[in-house]
Amino acid sequence: MNFTKLNKLKAGDKVAILSPSFAAPGQWPHMYELGLMRLRDIFGLEPVEFPTTKKLGASKEERSADLIRAFEDASIKAVITSIGGDDQVTYVKDLPVALFKTHPKPFFGYSDNTHLANFLWLAGIPSYYGASLHTQFALNGCMNPFTVGYIKKALFESGEFELTSSEMFNDIGLDWNDSSNMAKELAYEKNDGWFWDGEGRVAGRTWGGCLESIDEMLRHGSRIPELSEFEDIVLFTETCEEISPASYVFRVYRALGERGILERVKAVLVGRPKSWEFDKQKNPDERKEYRKEQRETITQVVRMYNKTAPIVQNMDFGHTEPQIPLPYGGMVRIDSLSKKVFAEF
Repeated sequence: MNFTKLNKLKAGDKVAILSPSFAAPGQWPHMYELGLMRLRDIFGLEPVEFPTTKKLGASKEERSADLIRAFEDASIKAVITSIGGDDQVTYVKDLPVALFKTHPKPFFGYSDNTHLANFLWLAGIPSYYGASLHTQFALNGCMNPFTVGYIKKALFESGEFELTSSEMFNDIGLDWNDSSNMAKELAYEKNDGWFWDGEGRVAGRTWGGCLESIDEMLRHGSRIPELSEFEDIVLFTETCEEISPASYVFRVYRALGERGILERVKAVLVGRPKSWEFDKQKNPDERKEYRKEQRETITQVVRMYNKTAPIVQNMDFGHTEPQIPLPYGGMVRIDSLSKKVFAEF
């Protein structure tokens, strides 16, 4: 697979703000405006709104049309999603592949946007798994400097950069329905760092995303990379705010194993699992145990099919804060000896 080398942005460039899944700007307009302000003030970019950006209940045809317009428009230099959702699997497969190949540009999004990132991957277009407007740019209080640094790499810089582990992390949110929370700082706690298993030095092109979305791809028979392509792939996954139990994670990973994927991949990278949500308010001990159980489950299943591939867990991507917009379809290099990971932005 030959991947397009995407152009980097510069100050003053226009970027599309789209809602390919749920229209969060229509639900929480105050958070939307905060995200737009930071996009301008911190990154020097000019956001452009599209017809369905704020339209709650927009049809899949309407959202498809916005994606097509944003990629066709030469004045738009990148596409940033407002948030995730749960239905991209129903329409991404019908998007015109040739059009996106003709007009490639950086795409930022995660969670349900896994489906569009996979669509772009299959078209040879890399993207960035992360940096949605409502969750990263409009973060309560202020944007996390760790996140800002990696977003700037994705937007403006080229080359291979070392990925590092954050010193602190948060996965306990504040209610967006209460606008007074906008100025409140999130409560951070000490990060445990990365957990390593396996050996060797390997490199490959990333593919993966939200495990719940990968499950959807497998259930619906969505097109994913060919088995032969997985021989050069570094698989990455993370779980969403549904707080899926370890038994669920086991089954999805086992499905990847039974399909012949796990035995072929170069390595496995895992984002720190979100362990708290408003309807699942676990206490600190329960959250720690949840992360540990998922970690051990993933290692167990991968080793059923692949005895040596490096596994690095508790990384800063996915449904966590701070967040690295991980290159999706970009090259990564894992060195188990020095315990370092590098990615090409």
